[in-house]
Amino acid sequence: MKCQVNRPYPKIRVEKKSLENAKILTHLYASNESELNAIMQYSYQTMVLDNEEITSILKAIAVVEMHHLEILGKLIKALGCRPIYADCNYHDILYWNGDYVYYDMDLKTILDINIESEQQAIYNYQMVLSVIDDIYLKENIARILEDEYLHLEIFGKLKENL
Repeated sequence: MKCQVNRPYPKIRVEKKSLENAKILTHLYASNESELNAIMQYSYQTMVLDNEEITSILKAIAVVEMHHLEILGKLIKALGCRPIYADCNYHDILYWNGDYVYYDMDLKTILDINIESEQQAIYNYQMVLSVIDDIYLKENIARILEDEYLHLEIFGKLKENL
């Protein structure tokens, strides 16, 4: 199953270094609602589910999310910050941790969690698009967002077929 939109990703670049934009991206990068969390969530699910078709799809989506993580990390670096696994968008640095993963093993619950997570990711990416003013960041965020819509559609179809 195709888990990535058939359109190239924009070049990794920024208009100018910006600590503020880098901090905003860290929430997408390594928070409880981030690409890193999606990767860990989907990886866990592939280990506990016995459905080969669904685990294959989860693995493919996790690979796409890994690419998103790499893009965001490189953008954070281009903006002038180190891409650490933490959400730096607040007063304190909130390091990513395994408590963010939902450790459920029921297929229906897993699909519900994944649908909710993709909806939250879409909301977060849309919010970032509304607050940043860097054209190159917007291009990359908009492209990642296309994949997130596809992931939401895939999980919705999987749930319909239960």
